[in-house]
Amino acid sequence: MTETRAVVHIDMLWQNIAFIRSLIGNRNLLAPVKADAYGHGAVEVADAALAAGASHLGVARIDEAVELRENDIDAPILLFSIPDPGEIPAAVEYDVTCLVSDRAFADALADRAERRGAYERAGKGPKPVSVHVKIDTGMGRIGVAPEDAPELARYVAGKKMLRLDGVCTHLAVSDSSAPDNIAYTETQIARFTGAVNAIKDAGVNPGIVHAAASGGILHHPASCFNMARPGILLYGYAPGNEDAEKVPVHPVMDLLTKISFLKKVHKGESVSYGRTWVAARDTIVATLPAGYADGLPRVASGKLWFVINGKRYPQVGAICMDQCMVDLGPDPDVRLWDDVVIFGGNRGVGRDSGQADAPLTAASIAEMAGTIPYEILCGIGKRVPRIYLP
Repeated sequence: MTETRAVVHIDMLWQNIAFIRSLIGNRNLLAPVKADAYGHGAVEVADAALAAGASHLGVARIDEAVELRENDIDAPILLFSIPDPGEIPAAVEYDVTCLVSDRAFADALADRAERRGAYERAGKGPKPVSVHVKIDTGMGRIGVAPEDAPELARYVAGKKMLRLDGVCTHLAVSDSSAPDNIAYTETQIARFTGAVNAIKDAGVNPGIVHAAASGGILHHPASCFNMARPGILLYGYAPGNEDAEKVPVHPVMDLLTKISFLKKVHKGESVSYGRTWVAARDTIVATLPAGYADGLPRVASGKLWFVINGKRYPQVGAICMDQCMVDLGPDPDVRLWDDVVIFGGNRGVGRDSGQADAPLTAASIAEMAGTIPYEILCGIGKRVPRIYLP
């Protein structure tokens, strides 16, 4: 059943990158395509982002990097997390830039590179593995302490089979304008700057220096250094609710489905599991072939509404794994297999099409579900086909 589909607008991605470029100038731009490019399709988004001027790509898992390499993408790929020991051969073979936070991992990478060499499958000889030293300035996730960073950078730079190409950190609350969070971010930037300067003072070239994700780009220009890593901005959403109406980016994805069944429901009859919705009047209820396995959060049951033929209708009853229901009212101008916009905002489905009722966005669904748009986008299941429009 393919009535439910995600439409990805590549031109919107280009527009978003142009906006980001207006903020960061000619700095390097890393496009995160982890989690299947936030649900948009990693290979297709990577190709488009590189064509639009991105210099690097970012992934969270080795298999994500392998997918890109197997699809002939040769741009630098930065792995944001630490691979387990069994994945180190693939990291070396597929020329993945790894974050190094301690000597043990640096040694493991260098040893593997010495024994096999990157791209051995392509007939090339051993070559150093690209690494970035990760510094934990306050995120509390992975990274070397700022005061220990110069020693680690010097150690890495001294390894014949490692190439220190960068130094980075991650900001915890850069998307917030609360005074204490601004102060915290400024402290992180200061810690990071001090560590980078200490690395230079130790006689080591830090390479590409980067800290800013979407929040840093918008609110802390000093964190951009010489590369920025826009995540959610790339896909058309602000990193925090307070920026939602201010940032001129455009959602890249529309989630669409069709009406698969129409039924008259009489006053007093219930719909879906748990009988959480009971008709207050005789009405027509539409069934849609989209459920929580497709990315609709069940916790938002009864809070959502969808757009059909330019008019919005409330979703009713519990969202099921594969289906959900919509109350159309007693006399709707709706037919079987009409298109339904679950969320969107792009050409032909939202404001640009002149519809009276604009559809929800991933951000508004996230608000109803008590989460963030990242989770909504990443939750669009693999069984939902992606359709790419130029």
